[in-house]
Amino acid sequence: MKENKNFSNNDSQEIPGMNLDKYKMKNLPGLPGMSQDASLPNKEEQEKMRKDMEEKKQTLEKLKNQLIKKFNYIDAIGILPPQSIKLFIDEEEVPRETEKHIHFVIIIPEDKFKELKKIKEEMVKVIEETKEKIWLHLITPVDIWELSLDSKFDLSAAIAMSYPLYDKGILGALRVAEIHKSLVLRKFERYVVSYVIAGSLVRGEAVKTSDVDVFVVINDTDVKRMPRLELKEKLRSIIYQYIAEATALAGVKNVLNVQVYLLTDFWESVKDAHPVIFTFIRDGIPLYDRGTFMPWKALLKMGKLKPSPESIDLFMSMGDKVEKRVKRTLLDLVIGDIYWGVLTPSQALLMLYGLPPPNVKETVKEMKNVFVDKEKMLEKKYIDILDKIAIKYYKGYEHEKIKEISGKEVDQLLKDMNDYLKRLKELRVQIEKRSSEKTIEQIYEDAFKLLEILIGKHTPEKTIEEFDKNYIKKGIFAPYHLRILKEIVTARKDFKKGKLDVHKVDQARKEASILINAIIEYNQRLEISQKLKDEKK
Repeated sequence: MKENKNFSNNDSQEIPGMNLDKYKMKNLPGLPGMSQDASLPNKEEQEKMRKDMEEKKQTLEKLKNQLIKKFNYIDAIGILPPQSIKLFIDEEEVPRETEKHIHFVIIIPEDKFKELKKIKEEMVKVIEETKEKIWLHLITPVDIWELSLDSKFDLSAAIAMSYPLYDKGILGALRVAEIHKSLVLRKFERYVVSYVIAGSLVRGEAVKTSDVDVFVVINDTDVKRMPRLELKEKLRSIIYQYIAEATALAGVKNVLNVQVYLLTDFWESVKDAHPVIFTFIRDGIPLYDRGTFMPWKALLKMGKLKPSPESIDLFMSMGDKVEKRVKRTLLDLVIGDIYWGVLTPSQALLMLYGLPPPNVKETVKEMKNVFVDKEKMLEKKYIDILDKIAIKYYKGYEHEKIKEISGKEVDQLLKDMNDYLKRLKELRVQIEKRSSEKTIEQIYEDAFKLLEILIGKHTPEKTIEEFDKNYIKKGIFAPYHLRILKEIVTARKDFKKGKLDVHKVDQARKEASILINAIIEYNQRLEISQKLKDEKK
C-alpha cells in the first residue's frame, strides 16, 4: 500500500444515498469541537460547529475540483472512516499523530503506477495550500486487490466504505459488495467459507454502471439436519434478498450479480477443471475467506489444479458440438429470418394489389403472374431470388434435402434478400401510384356521371357552376358538398402533376363518398316522387 503525507479530496456528481450533510461528520477528525468524548454542545457551540462544517465542506469541494482538474485520470477520492484510521497507522508507516487528521484515499489507474511518486508529490502540494490537516493514501486498484489477497480484509473494507467525494465507479461497486457481504456474514457467518468479487471490476474494465459479480461459497460438509440442496436454496434465498437492501444502502445503480455455490459442488467443479470455476479462481479477489479460496488460487497458479481425463475428453468433444451448432444456426438463420424476410413483404404487396394472402408456392407464382407478366412492373431476376429462398432452401429444408448451409451461401442469400427488399419498396410505390390513379379517376367519374343525371352533360367547369346555382344556393345541397366537388377536380389535376401522395388520395376518396352518397340519395328521392306522381295519374 502506498501512502503520502497530506491528503486530497475530490467531489463528483452527487452520489445517490451518500449525502455529505447526512454523513457522520462528527466522527471526522480535524473538525473543531467534534471530539467523541466531548459533552453535548450548547446552542452557540452548535452554531459554531455548523459554520465550521460548512467551511470544511467548501474547502473540500474546492480541493476536489482542483484535483480533478489537474489529475483528470483519478478514478475515485474518498474519506476513510475515522474508526479505520488506526488500522492504517498500525499497518503502514503512517505517523500516529495523523490519527486526528482527515485521511483521503485517492485511487488512480494502474497504468500510472510508475509515476506514483511524482503524482503524489504534486497532489501533496495542492493539498498543502488548503492548510487543512489531511493525510493522503494514493493507491491503484491492484493495491486494493493485494490487501484482500493478503487477507487484510479490514483494510480493503475500509477503502470500500470510505465516503465518496468523487467516484468513476470503483468505490460504488466495492461499497455495494462490501455491504452485501456484511449482511450475509451477520446472518450466517458459520456457513460462508468465501465471499469473492470478480468480473469487469477486478479486470479493470468496469464503468460506473457495470454489474458487480460476486461468488459466495457455502460450507455444506457438516450439514446433518437438512439435505444439502435444501440448505443451498434456503441460504441462497436470503442472500438474494439482501441484494436489494445492499444496493439501497450503498446508494448505487450497479446491478449486484450473486452466484451461490455449495462447497462440495465447487470442489467437484475444481476437480473437473470447469472453465467457469477456473476463471473465477484465477481472477477472483476474496473480500472474505476462511482459508479455502486462497489455497485454491495458489494451487492454480502453481499448475497443481489439472483437469481429470474424463473432463479433458468432455472439453475436447465440445469442438465437434460447436461445429454442429454453428451449421444448425446458419440453417436456422436462413429458415427463420431470411425466408420470412422475403415472403411476408411479398404477400403484403399482393394484398396491396388486391389479392388475398397466398401460401408459399402461390406467392412465388402470383408475384410472377401479376407483377412480371401482367403489369410489367417487376424484373424476372427478383422472382428468381424469391424462388431460390422460398422454394429451393425453405422447401428443401422441410423435405430434409438441405441439412446444412455454408457461411458463403448465407452471405449471398443476405445480399439477395437486401436487393429484393429494396426493389419491393420501389414496387410498393409503383403499386400505390397506380392504385391511387385508379381511385382518383373512379371518384371523378362517379361524381360527374351522377351530376350529369341532374344537370346534363357539360364541361367540368360548367357542371360546377350549375350545381352551385341550382342546388347549393337553393339549399338542396350543403355548401360543403360544393367544396368536396371542387376538391375532387383539384385532386385529379394535382395527381396528374405528381403532387398528390397516397394519403391525400385516400382522404379525397373518403370525402368524395360523402358527396356521391348525397347525390344518390337525392336522385332516389326524385325517382320515388316521380313514381308516386305517375301512380296518381
